[in-house]
Amino acid sequence: MFKRIALFLATNLAVLALLSIVMAVLRQFGIDTGRNGSLLIMATLFGFGGAFVSLLLSKWMAKRSTGAHVIEQPRNEAEQWLVNTVRRQAEAAGIGMPEVAIYDAPEINAFATGANRNNALVAVSTGLLRSMSRDEAEAVLGHEVSHVANGDMVTMALVQGVLNTFVIVLARLVGRVIDGYLGGSRDGSPGLGYYAIVFVLDMVFGLFASMIAMWFSRYREFRADAGGARLAGRDKMIGALERLGQTYGESTLPKQVQAFGISGAVGHGLSKLMRSHPPLEERITALRNAPAETVRAPVVAR
Repeated sequence: MFKRIALFLATNLAVLALLSIVMAVLRQFGIDTGRNGSLLIMATLFGFGGAFVSLLLSKWMAKRSTGAHVIEQPRNEAEQWLVNTVRRQAEAAGIGMPEVAIYDAPEINAFATGANRNNALVAVSTGLLRSMSRDEAEAVLGHEVSHVANGDMVTMALVQGVLNTFVIVLARLVGRVIDGYLGGSRDGSPGLGYYAIVFVLDMVFGLFASMIAMWFSRYREFRADAGGARLAGRDKMIGALERLGQTYGESTLPKQVQAFGISGAVGHGLSKLMRSHPPLEERITALRNAPAETVRAPVVAR
């Protein structure tokens, strides 16, 4: 939890510093970034720009950070099974064939990422291959393929872009009001006090924005579980989540792809609000209570 908050604070500091530099440069060219219209344009560029740059680089970053080996030509029966299963599920979900990869990690986990639902990446850990049965692994793959089919990577980037823009604009508007109330600078231009206020507001509003983003991420997990049940079967999906509950450990996935993994720990208080995944018990209960027609596996030739 503390590591995540530290990363959040560092990110906000970097965004604030970069935004301040850009605004100072624009002022030199006679562009008044203090006007609300200019502020909204700058906030939109920064808010959506960062989110979509991360999205476009997501596959490359995931491969680099996990050391994932993309299966170009299956070297053994396990790799052949992985590729065949993902291909069959992708066809059933109506998406292009994702790249299939394996990365070395002890925990049971998998993730999907990519800027395009027809050019995505699905990766599984070596721990998953060692610890899960084929039925359980098939359900996990269905869960990840469903993330791709649902367009979750793009949707998450859009949500993050809106939240980033909201934080940047609101922090500066409120900062002006507070700075003006406290006296501000004599010539009416922003002073050091204003930037200090904005920095604090960036962190406070950013924390609430992160809670909203994580709430949406948890909602996506229920949809991906239902999709995994449709692609592999409800019993297999429930079995995979139960197996995950028996063996769950802290994820070693990099932060940028944790939200698209399969694992989910139980948090408490503020920590629970910052979790990208719902508790496994809630996910299992949701699958058991789901109407049969929403989780019925299609009949597909194997």
